[in-house]
Amino acid sequence: MPKNVTAKEGEKSQKSDGKKDLHLQLFSLHGLIRGQNLELGRDADTGGQTKYVVELAKALGEHPRVKQVDLFTRLIDDKRVSSDYKQPIEPLGENSRIVRIRCGGKRYMRKELLWPSLSEFVDNVIRFNKKEKITPDLLHGHYADAGYVARQVSKLMGIPYVFTGHSLGQSKKNSLSNKGLTLKQMKEKFNIEERIIAEEDVLRTAAHVVVSTNHEIDKQYSLYKNFDKASYTVIPPGIDVDTFYPYYYDHDENWHKPEPFIQAREKMDRELARFFYNKDKPLILTICRPDSRKNIQGLITAFGENKELQAIANLAVFAGIRKEIDQLDDNEKEVLTEMLLLMDKYDLYGKFALPKKHDPTTEVPELFRMAADRQGVFVNSAFSEPFGITLIEAASTGVPIVGPDDGGPQDIVKNCQNGQLVDTSDAKALGETIKSILIDQETWREYSNNGVNGVRKHYSWEAHAHSFLESVDDVIGDYTKSTKKHGVSQAPGWRFAGLDKMLITDIDDTLVGDDEALEQFITIMEKNRKEVGFGVATGRSLELVEEILAEKNIPVPDVIISSVGTEIYYGPDLKNLSHDSGWRSHISYQWKPSKIKEVLKDFDFLVLQDRDGERDFKISYNMDPNEDHIAMIHQRLSDYNLRYQLIYSHGAYLDIVPSRASKGKAIQYLGKKWDIAPHNTLVSGDSGNDYEMLYGQRLAVVVGNHAPEIEKLRGNRRVYFADSNYAAGIIEGIQHYKFMDTQSE
Repeated sequence: MPKNVTAKEGEKSQKSDGKKDLHLQLFSLHGLIRGQNLELGRDADTGGQTKYVVELAKALGEHPRVKQVDLFTRLIDDKRVSSDYKQPIEPLGENSRIVRIRCGGKRYMRKELLWPSLSEFVDNVIRFNKKEKITPDLLHGHYADAGYVARQVSKLMGIPYVFTGHSLGQSKKNSLSNKGLTLKQMKEKFNIEERIIAEEDVLRTAAHVVVSTNHEIDKQYSLYKNFDKASYTVIPPGIDVDTFYPYYYDHDENWHKPEPFIQAREKMDRELARFFYNKDKPLILTICRPDSRKNIQGLITAFGENKELQAIANLAVFAGIRKEIDQLDDNEKEVLTEMLLLMDKYDLYGKFALPKKHDPTTEVPELFRMAADRQGVFVNSAFSEPFGITLIEAASTGVPIVGPDDGGPQDIVKNCQNGQLVDTSDAKALGETIKSILIDQETWREYSNNGVNGVRKHYSWEAHAHSFLESVDDVIGDYTKSTKKHGVSQAPGWRFAGLDKMLITDIDDTLVGDDEALEQFITIMEKNRKEVGFGVATGRSLELVEEILAEKNIPVPDVIISSVGTEIYYGPDLKNLSHDSGWRSHISYQWKPSKIKEVLKDFDFLVLQDRDGERDFKISYNMDPNEDHIAMIHQRLSDYNLRYQLIYSHGAYLDIVPSRASKGKAIQYLGKKWDIAPHNTLVSGDSGNDYEMLYGQRLAVVVGNHAPEIEKLRGNRRVYFADSNYAAGIIEGIQHYKFMDTQSE
């Protein structure tokens, strides 16, 4: 069974010597995230998670052990949203900030459309950290997309990571299936399978999975194959108790109510007065997104069918932020339409308020205090609730709560004794439960006081930050433990983070061909290995690269670019090479190998190779030299609108690879990812499949024994044609550019 640790405030002694020594990086990609005036409820992606991560980052930044917290999210430059979301850096506090990273273009988009661009986000985080000279001690991914990002950054940099799911793909898949959606529909709209695969990988590799309740473990994570491989830590989220202060503070003449809250109260009073015949009656309040799972319709039905409840109270539903219902997505449109129909069905005019918008920063806390002032009740009528942050916000202000008897509310009521749970699918029982609190003043006061006291004991952000750091103390900064779990002996980030120069060479007829010169090159390379990275870029498959390295006693490179630039692997351990998944994702764009082979099958001058085996991103043929044949291939592939690149070398070999792939593009990608400038990159080669690698801003060396097809590069000021052959030609080029020390000891 998985390890399950419940972290409680004060449960462990704080391991701190007073030094602010920890650098933490949080990831939350989707939605609209900013430090102030969060647009909660604007859409399905800008909900409780966005508020959670911002407040968590602030709280961790205020902890005495933490020197810096970076909250990474997506940079959005879109006229449809605020310009706040295109600021690369936004301070949150003295030791915390939001860092916005480009990924998937500039436009704001729903989270399901981001999956193809997550590897781009990973690469840009790596580059940001190297530029800033940051080596964080711990990573924390929030939701499946950020879990994938944290996992990949962890693997590349050798940094431990933890994960918080917020909601899970398996649960959503089951829910969608119950609504009649097919697996194909789920894949097309929600990328559900890709999400679940990422979650399975996270459960297998994360150092800890942080959850809000035991219910999440038992009912949601247990649906996964890798459930038993994860270590779970239960830490309830916190809230800002200064913002959600008790309603009775406002009754104290010595209390100076903040001006923004005064203005919010006056505005909300006017807003509700528009709907109610008698605005002073007890208030039944709910605040949530217009999502069918929230069961707002069930609450309205409970109110509409209970005449006694209508006589003693008003109902106010704040269902997200909207303009026009017909501009909403189908789910929200359906829910809001049904709400209006129910209002009409039960004739709730004058008793039921459905405002269009509310400000989460000031107006939501005031709505809770207004409900408390009128001795009302806050209701979460969802069928099941993983946690229920609004329930503890309401409790903190002194409002008794009613919530579902399935999920996180069980823990909240157990800890705070501040309300009642009910089967929310039973409208009659829901209505009677709400009424029982409203008509019993003694019970109401008990629940109100218990809620205020319970939240401060169990749900403050200060307590959350303390428990979080204590629970993950066993892995913070433990790079060895992290890389061992990921199956690599040394993360490439350890090596590339300190490199500013790279030498990358072709293998056949460039690096090898003269054993004596090769031995001299290896000596030079090893002497400079601390300052200069070593890589190979070849048409060989990885298996054939490993063969030649072993045969010629060549030290394992820092990076291997194989199969004509379609695969990138990181050393230095051949038994545990790390595959660059970001490159794989990048070059897969519109790559259709089966279609390519199909449309070329009637060209009898093409003979499929079997010497290298079948590769995902390389189709290899034998073909005699003939310019007309090359033109025919281009014409055929273009006629079918296929994206590709042809690489012809040695007058015999034709490779077809994705349009985004080649040795040169792979080297360019590495340079951007690891922030190594072109003028600090030296490449060497001898044939046509090296052409793109040799041409460009990099320093290039063509060895003396080069093929005629490469002569067209002669005269380029950044391409040096050596007189010497093979590895001796590389050494000559190194000396020409003064790239590194070639003197013997």
